[in-house]
Amino acid sequence: MQINERSIVQKVKELAEPIVKSMGFKLFDVEFKPEKGWVLRVILDKDGGITINDCEEVSKRLSALLDVEDIIPTSYILEVSSPGLTRELTKQEHYEFFKGRLIRVILRSPLEGKRELKGHISDVKEGILQLREKESGQLLHIPFSTIAKAHLEIEGW
Repeated sequence: MQINERSIVQKVKELAEPIVKSMGFKLFDVEFKPEKGWVLRVILDKDGGITINDCEEVSKRLSALLDVEDIIPTSYILEVSSPGLTRELTKQEHYEFFKGRLIRVILRSPLEGKRELKGHISDVKEGILQLREKESGQLLHIPFSTIAKAHLEIEGW
């Protein structure tokens, strides 16, 4: 059986978005991938953070809708969670989602003599991350193609 992961992710986003928004949450990401069996991971966020009860409620509502819509042609496990305090940022939308937040970025090659930067996301435009470096206060323009890895940092640590 051929499974189109991208198509399933897109359909799940379309189904989940109204549920998540109606509850006052933001849909951070949806993943559908083979692990030990197929896993559908729906990741939520909101100001002040997501609770276990929030995840349970979205899981109940989304699970019922997915059963009715029957868009996934194989058995799977539904996981609903939050991005976590130090979530890895893997897509441009993640950077946009966390605008203003403190992140650590590891570059493929040095920028102004540094391969590791820490700063606040100032803006995201046309494939460029604008990062206000924490140490110097300098606004850096970093092409996404040069980012090897990035994740959220906990403020004040």
